[in-house]
Amino acid sequence: MVNDSHFAQNAEAVRQLGEARDKILEQLSQVIIGQETVIEELLIALFSRGHCLLEGVPGLAKTLMINTLSRTLDLSFSRIQFTPDLMPADITGTEIIEENKTTGSRERRFLEGPLFSHVILADEINRTPPKTQAALLEAMQERQVTVGRVRHQLSDPFFVLATQNPIEQEGTYPLPEAQQDRFMFKIFVKYPSFKEEFEIAKQTTAVQTDSVQPVLSADQILDLQKLVREVPITDHVINYALTLIRQTRVHSPGIPEFIQDMVSWGAGPRAVQFLILGGKARALLHGRTHVSTEDIAALAAPVLRHRVVINFAAESEGVTIDEIVEKLLAITPNKEDALTSDSRFQAIFAS
Repeated sequence: MVNDSHFAQNAEAVRQLGEARDKILEQLSQVIIGQETVIEELLIALFSRGHCLLEGVPGLAKTLMINTLSRTLDLSFSRIQFTPDLMPADITGTEIIEENKTTGSRERRFLEGPLFSHVILADEINRTPPKTQAALLEAMQERQVTVGRVRHQLSDPFFVLATQNPIEQEGTYPLPEAQQDRFMFKIFVKYPSFKEEFEIAKQTTAVQTDSVQPVLSADQILDLQKLVREVPITDHVINYALTLIRQTRVHSPGIPEFIQDMVSWGAGPRAVQFLILGGKARALLHGRTHVSTEDIAALAAPVLRHRVVINFAAESEGVTIDEIVEKLLAITPNKEDALTSDSRFQAIFAS
């Protein structure tokens, strides 16, 4: 862990990140109305080197939001429409044979696919077969693609935003839990409020021009991603994050009864890692140089939505994972003395 005195040297960078956040929101407001929570979670994932899974009905400007975000960050952008006939080579690229006009010989050349961009919108990722999903998984995890026996490094920063349509499940290939776990957040893009939708209707049916300007370059984003990992975090906040995650694991000591009744599978260690990294990025975006339990609690739902599997009993009663997370937050104290003195949490620490 980097100590406070070392991190204090980056106070100017912290200030710049806070200013960059305000400028990004200002630029996005020219095109996007509302969705402040979604935009903040996207920025947190970006600065944490994570990827996002977005779920929302059609027409909520998911594509426009991501495209505009890439413009504010001065990053290249590719949109891939996933379909049942999409093959891995369609997204990774392929080798072609072309003639060398100088020597007359034939040579192999790699033709890059749409994954070779900074920001990737994987539209309706659950509509493509597992083989193509697996090719995207390698790109997300290893930041490279393999064609034949040759590995090709992808752009850095590399940010994948995949969308799913929750109302059309016919003819889809649901993402396996192992692949969902690679996404840092699952973000719900919800309907706008009446006031926001009024402004959307007013602006989008008139002549529109925008002057979106880039705020951060790719090199600046890489520097800020390194800075996020240097943010100090106390053992108490780590214990709080661990306690939240470990309470989702069925049949473990000290877990609440409603988890036993409603959950069939809990979150793994990657959830803790993303919760802590996200907390660090959120603290910086809010102008703080330390992580609080508030940061952890604010990100618990997007981290756990796709990692906790509810059982039939919960589904039949209409209980959602967000409601389960709210219950966990309500019964988990955020103060160190309360967390360590409760015998139930001591059982979790000892397990």
